[in-house]
Formats: sequence, C-alpha cells, structure tokens
Amino acid sequence: MHVLITGAAGFIGSSLTDRLLANGHSVTGVDNLSTGQIEFLAGAQANPNFALRQHDLLDLNALTESVAGADLVVHFAANADVRFGPDHPDRDLQQNIIVTWNVLEAMRRNNVKRIAFSSTGSVYGESAVIPTPEDAPFPIQTSLYGASKISAEGLISAYCESFGMEGFIFRFVSILGERYTHGHVLDFYKSLSINPTRLRVLGNGTQRKSYLYVQDCVDAILTVLDKAKDRVNIYNLGTNEYCRVTDSIGWITGHLGVTPEFDFTGGDRGWIGDNPFIFLETKKVRSLGWEPKLTIQQAVIKTVEYLQANPWVLERR
Repeated sequence: MHVLITGAAGFIGSSLTDRLLANGHSVTGVDNLSTGQIEFLAGAQANPNFALRQHDLLDLNALTESVAGADLVVHFAANADVRFGPDHPDRDLQQNIIVTWNVLEAMRRNNVKRIAFSSTGSVYGESAVIPTPEDAPFPIQTSLYGASKISAEGLISAYCESFGMEGFIFRFVSILGERYTHGHVLDFYKSLSINPTRLRVLGNGTQRKSYLYVQDCVDAILTVLDKAKDRVNIYNLGTNEYCRVTDSIGWITGHLGVTPEFDFTGGDRGWIGDNPFIFLETKKVRSLGWEPKLTIQQAVIKTVEYLQANPWVLERR
C-alpha cells in the first residue's frame, strides 16, 4: 500500500510513518517543516520506500502532484495550538479548514478514495455526557481549534458522500510519548529545568484530562483502518482513565526528584476555550480488539524521559 501522510515530520505523523515502513508499505510524506522536525524522519529517509515532499498544503497544485498514486491519504498536518487560537484567528481557518479542503480536492482530482483524519476530542466542547461517546450531542464550540476541526470533519463527510470516498476520523485526546514537542508535560519540564523550586500552573490544577501514548495511538489507527467498513468511520481514541493536572505534576516532579512551590493562576481552566474535563468514551474502538498498553502515568513518564534524552527539542521551542 502507498500512503501519503501530511504532517509527516510531526509527532504522530512521523511515528505512523515509521510503523507503516516497518510493516512493508511505501510512504510519501508532505511537510513544510514549519513545526515538524526533520530529525523525526531520520530513520524513514534511510528507507528506499519513503519520499519527502517539502511544500505547503495551501499550494493545491503541488499537493495534487504529491497525492498522485496514493492508496490512502493520512491528513495529520494542522495548527494544533489550541491555547493561542484567539491571538491568530485566521490560523485555524487557513491551516485546518482550507488545507483540509485542499487535501480532499487533491484526492478527488487523483481519484484517491480513502482518507484518515486527525480530529480532536475538543469538537465536543464542554460536553454534558461524560465519558463522551462519538454520538454525543454537540454543544456550543468553545475553541477556534475545535470549531475548525469539526468543520474539517464536515468537509470530509460531504466529500465521502459526494464522491464515493471512505473516511476515517479520529477524535484524539492529547497524545504523549516520544517526539512530543508541545503541551503541558514539555511546558512543566522546561520550567522545572530552569527553576526546580517554583512552578507556574495555569488554572487551579483541578482540570481533568485524558491522555494516550503515541504508540497506542498508532495501534488504534491501524486497527480502525483494517477493520472499520462504513463510508464515514468516526472513532474516539483515548484511555479509560483521566487525571488531574496536579496528578501529572506529581508524576513529573517525582520522576525529576524536585519539590517546587506552585503558583496557580486560578479558575477551573487554563486559558480561553480550555475544557476543564475531557474524558472520551472508547468502547467503539475497543470493540475492534484494540486496548492501550500504557497508563496515563506511564505515558507521562515516557514523555519526560524522552525530553531528558533529547534536550534539542526544548531549544526549538
């Protein structure tokens, strides 16, 4: 199988690239390297079944050329910075909605019929149903990021119905593990590396979130691609547990052997649009035979260990 992956130099994209190559598939990666790291593709670039095309996904002509010959498109490229969405309101529009339309249009022009898409649990807003299943009613959107992702989901569904495509939409919780480059674990680790005696925490630390280890995420994606058969397949990806921010801080500081004082900014959320409780129902993906191998605590520690072993990641931030 020939797979095209957008955002191939990113955290999840590069992890999936390596797995597909190891399984004997060929991969074309598309990345403009604005946030992706070329180092993450070092192993892939040594494989003759991998090719990297460096261009922006807003360039529809270049994207159409890249998509040619693909059996499956995995669309992972996106602006994933939820916190600073209000500072750049056009970024989610351009990099999440318009880029997704470009991907679909490039597929249509090349008669490519299968697409996998990285969506987010943020599309549920502040759901009244916890844990939140895939068919939960959608509340008011609380972030530009979530709104852009649900818009992209709508485009994918419409293209699947209009042009006979098959879609696989993955609503992730936050992903942790090797090649992690942004999020609370990196922020806390970096802050503690500079000053291990004091840690600033957005909100009051009671926010409850679920997380998933990156290799468990890749396992789930491949399981769904192999077994799901609907025209549009929507799956939550997460674990059957959640933790408070203070739990995660305890695991991080315990691993590092530091006991900082905390400066909480207050309130039950860290920023505008932050959902204080994210916990997705994952019975649907588990029904296909998938189970995560790592707990949230183990994933947090794996992430810290990766950051300790790769200080260059902090220098790029």
